[in-house]
Amino acid sequence: MEQENEGAPIKTHLEELRSALLKALLGLGAAIVISIFFTPRLIDFLAQPVGGLDKLQAIEVTETISVYMRVALLAGGILASPWIFYQFFSFLAKGLKPKERSNILIAVPFAVLFFAAGAVFAFLVMLPSALNFFTQLMGVQTFLRIKSYFAFVTNLIFWIGMSFELPLLIFVLADVGVVNAGTLLKGWRVAVIVIAVLAAVITPTADPVNMGIFMVPLFGLYLLSIGLAALAGKKRKKAEQE
Repeated sequence: MEQENEGAPIKTHLEELRSALLKALLGLGAAIVISIFFTPRLIDFLAQPVGGLDKLQAIEVTETISVYMRVALLAGGILASPWIFYQFFSFLAKGLKPKERSNILIAVPFAVLFFAAGAVFAFLVMLPSALNFFTQLMGVQTFLRIKSYFAFVTNLIFWIGMSFELPLLIFVLADVGVVNAGTLLKGWRVAVIVIAVLAAVITPTADPVNMGIFMVPLFGLYLLSIGLAALAGKKRKKAEQE
């Protein structure tokens, strides 16, 4: 009987998780359908760093349609991000106190803002630096394929945009008491190593310049995370005292 009672909450949480994932996927699908209509303009915009679409080449029959769908998927993900973040934070907020739940849901617009900031940083700072490294390496003339170029650009924008969510994630975890500022401050050396590994995996080039371009802002975000964790800890202590 006790085992059945213990299994019921787990089953309930799994159902809630399934529901949140389904709603997020439905929202993403709708956003992708909408984004298809303005994808050509977005493709033209993303091709500007190399001088436009006429500077790119396609050597496969399905290459252009795969690029079109890849960019539509990225645009749909960005367009649906408020809804996806809302589903994610709503699931985390279940089982918390009303005040804690409201604090977590307030994080939704900030999640969108941080992701947008990361995407802009990737496009305006990381992409030009990486393209310059690749196209001028060894002094060999580089002919860019449309498929590889847009795979490169979309991956860069998505992963760096996601990495900019770190401060917000730390704030939410600190707000519910999972982490605290003191632990994060003591573990800064470990954080540097983790950031270096992430930079090596995510950045398009292995040279130290591009890794540094990514590591510096990410470590700055880690420091910001410590400040936000301290703020969340003070709010939590105050709430407990009251």
